[in-house]
Amino acid sequence: MTLTAESAHQNRLAQETSPYLLQHKHNPVDWWPWNPAALAEAKRANKPILLSVGYAACHWCHVMAHESFEDDATAAVMNDLFVNIKVDREERPDIDQIYMSALHLMGEHGGWPLTMFLTPAGEPFWGGTYFPKQSRYGRPAFVDVLREVSRLFREEPKSIEHNRSALMKRLSEVAAPKGKVTIGPKELDNASQQLGGLIDPVHGGIRGAPKFPQCMLLEFLWRAGQRTGEQRYFAAVEITLERICQGGIYDHLGGGFSRYSVDERWLVPHFEKMLYDNAQLLELLALAHGRSGNPLFKTRAQETVAWLAREMTTEGGTFCASLDADSEGEEGKFYVWSLDEIEHALGKDETDFFARHYDVTAEGNFEGHAILNRLARVPTTAEEETRLAALRQRLLAVRDKRVRPGLDDKVLADWNGMMIAALVHASVHFNEPTWLQMAARAFLFIDGKMSKGDRLGHSWRDERLLFPGLASDHANMIRAALALHEATGERDYLERAVTWQAALDRHYANVQTGGYFLTADDAEGLVVRPNSTSDDATPNPNAIAAQNLVRLAGFAGQDAWRTNVDRLFDGLLPLAADNIFMHVALLNALDLRLRDTEIVVAGIGPRADALIATALQLPFLDRIVIRAPSKDALPPTHPAAAKVAAVTDPAAFICSGETCSLPVIAPEQIAATMTSMHASAAK
Repeated sequence: MTLTAESAHQNRLAQETSPYLLQHKHNPVDWWPWNPAALAEAKRANKPILLSVGYAACHWCHVMAHESFEDDATAAVMNDLFVNIKVDREERPDIDQIYMSALHLMGEHGGWPLTMFLTPAGEPFWGGTYFPKQSRYGRPAFVDVLREVSRLFREEPKSIEHNRSALMKRLSEVAAPKGKVTIGPKELDNASQQLGGLIDPVHGGIRGAPKFPQCMLLEFLWRAGQRTGEQRYFAAVEITLERICQGGIYDHLGGGFSRYSVDERWLVPHFEKMLYDNAQLLELLALAHGRSGNPLFKTRAQETVAWLAREMTTEGGTFCASLDADSEGEEGKFYVWSLDEIEHALGKDETDFFARHYDVTAEGNFEGHAILNRLARVPTTAEEETRLAALRQRLLAVRDKRVRPGLDDKVLADWNGMMIAALVHASVHFNEPTWLQMAARAFLFIDGKMSKGDRLGHSWRDERLLFPGLASDHANMIRAALALHEATGERDYLERAVTWQAALDRHYANVQTGGYFLTADDAEGLVVRPNSTSDDATPNPNAIAAQNLVRLAGFAGQDAWRTNVDRLFDGLLPLAADNIFMHVALLNALDLRLRDTEIVVAGIGPRADALIATALQLPFLDRIVIRAPSKDALPPTHPAAAKVAAVTDPAAFICSGETCSLPVIAPEQIAATMTSMHASAAK
């Protein structure tokens, strides 16, 4: 048979913009990016599809690439038996969600690289994650897997069809409401007790290993503390943040948090740094500092934003997706030290001092090397901390000369939205106006370069936009716009949020559940339309959208937003009730719906500004600060409208539900009035 030019052996990834796909452009594998032409080729050749999904900072993705995808013999088998498609899960989370769900339905644990086998139509029938080149530890060799899957496809089509049809049936089942489920404050409190029992009382985080930050769970417990007044919830969050901030999961030289810890002490990280983890942790640090005043939380926030500005900011002011775990082919090599390396950099006396505080020994604490950490909590004076800071800068300068981990510099609208909101909240709390400027600059770029009309794209790199975007892009950028509007009072941000919300409702709405599909109604057709309601490493977009709707109702003064969010809760809470751990972000949104407090500041001038500044210092989880410079600033239906119209001097009104307080004149009275309003509402 003579191959056509289109089907001749070739790797087609060189023209892509994803750094992850470009990592594979020289593989001897005939990789296709995901596109209609790849599916057409599979149908033309009547070959099954081998789908490989990963991301640039994924260690085991690199391992499988080095072992198999860079191996000529393995690639020859892949090219002979399959149409091979490579996908960046960060660029195409919709594709990843479909096939990861299929893997879970097969009873397998998920993870990356995701290795799935599909029919020529793109329908899954079997899969796994990492397959070693040689058979070991009970895992079959990758080539053996390839040959057996191909044999089954050719010789046992009934077996393939059975798996395909069963998986497609399950994947196509729309998560439909099962009848109304009532979840109110009592049920949230019960869930808080249940989930709070998972926390490790010594090390923080969920008991056992590995340990992920689980920021959505920590927010849920913090909300429980605000709702109930029980200190144990705050303590659970604070001990977790303290251990994370002192552990090896934190980069003590350069700032920023790694993805997770492989041990229960937060000592040994999986070394990649993801934008979304650092965004979520930055918000929690601001919250926890607001209550405790712990200087550690402020320091880590400042160091993390400094890392963001130094290493993760593009020329346009947006934020890169991730830093790799590997450099020079070794995980963590960039970050770990030997005692000799530190002594060479600092000298004997300074090394003895530094090593005592950062757990550095000749034996090391990780494969013969040292991961810098302060879990031992060696007491220090202010002078010693200043000395340690200078030594860290010297070591950072030495480290900067090493071969750096790979940077995935694509700009994702949803992850940038998370970081923009985090910068806004942290800027307001820590009084860091430059952080607000960073957030506004990133927002301006995404609004200008990554939107078309009233809609957002998902990924931007090398002057190319992946469009249309996802529900997650719209939800997180709406949240960012609302945070900027609240902090600055600039109405353009609110108008953009309203515009994007209208696009979300028009193109992503799932009328059966009241929630949202991940993909737009006019996006490229996939075998099913992803509609997961579960959280993963980031909050589910339905949960973010629910919070946005509550805040839009306050800022825009339109009860229709509340009607929409109540419909969403009616549809999705039955699903959350079946698995609360995977729907914690939705429960956080419900807590906001039940307890949101609008602080309406009437008037203009220095006294109004002081009231606004004080209101913004309250925890951002459940307060909505609304500026009413004139008597007609609020719609007539707002419960504070008549009160605002009646006052002649600046005043604040704290509104919970349909009840508003008497005018508050002194800024220091706002917090107490808000507490009193919550207490009255709880009776």
